[in-house]
Amino acid sequence: MTENSAIRGVLSPVVTPFTASLEPDAARLAAHCEWLIRSNVGLAVFGTNSEANSLSLGEKRHLLDYLIDRGLPSHRMMPGTGACSITEAVELTTAAVNHGCAGVLMLPPFYYKGVSDEGLHKFYSEVIQKVGDNNLRIYLYHIPQVSNVPITYPLIEGLLKEYPGTIAGIKDSSGDWSNTQGMLEQFQPDGFDVFAGSETFLLSTLLAGGAGCISATANVNPAAIAHLFEHYTESGAEEKQQQLDAVRDSFQGYVMIAALKAMIAHHGNDPDWMRVRPPLTEIDSSQQLALAETLSGVGFSMPGL
Repeated sequence: MTENSAIRGVLSPVVTPFTASLEPDAARLAAHCEWLIRSNVGLAVFGTNSEANSLSLGEKRHLLDYLIDRGLPSHRMMPGTGACSITEAVELTTAAVNHGCAGVLMLPPFYYKGVSDEGLHKFYSEVIQKVGDNNLRIYLYHIPQVSNVPITYPLIEGLLKEYPGTIAGIKDSSGDWSNTQGMLEQFQPDGFDVFAGSETFLLSTLLAGGAGCISATANVNPAAIAHLFEHYTESGAEEKQQQLDAVRDSFQGYVMIAALKAMIAHHGNDPDWMRVRPPLTEIDSSQQLALAETLSGVGFSMPGL
């Protein structure tokens, strides 16, 4: 990792395509990443919507190597490297650092519930010490409705005190604006970057000094979300936010990952994109068409896909 300025803007937890045998399809993934980069969106590969926890450590390492070899810019990447195992988190985080990624997005260990902040602090501390690289930048991942292991304010405070600079920020996917706002007020003055977990809160986050958003629907609506990031101080920003919300709301009645893939398949004329890895299931053709019609009604398109 080089001494780049901190990553900001809009990032996508890039959906992972699969072959007919349910192996990760590296070539399709790279092509989608290239489209996102052209749309001015960064790459949070191995996020929740990447089906990251349905991928093995070896698969993730291979995909990351492939993307780098394909020429995708590592300074626009924030791979998800969290794991229940310290060993696996260290291995994937080390690979990301060695590739020059701008940072890593790190879930807490999520299998055991009711763990203390002290235990979580020790987990992150062990990862930081075992990676042992001053270029490491960790973005904590708060998604308590899925992990059931929250990233609390005292935990952030303790980690920042012990590892200033290394603990670089957070993605707040709680869906609770008051929580995001509190993090911005308490920690942003210390250089702790806060990313909203959805473009629904993008304008509010930016106006409060936040870094941007890491959002599922940046997989399909990247240019429009990035445009708001670039022009949020200009007149018409509220209307742009409302347009983004209309697209986001269209997806809310579906399982997000399957719906995102269905729209990539539809607009890219590539039915192989429909595949998800069990235990997830695809949306059916009638749902795909209904979603496409709803999105068309709010002016949605995927130019250049």
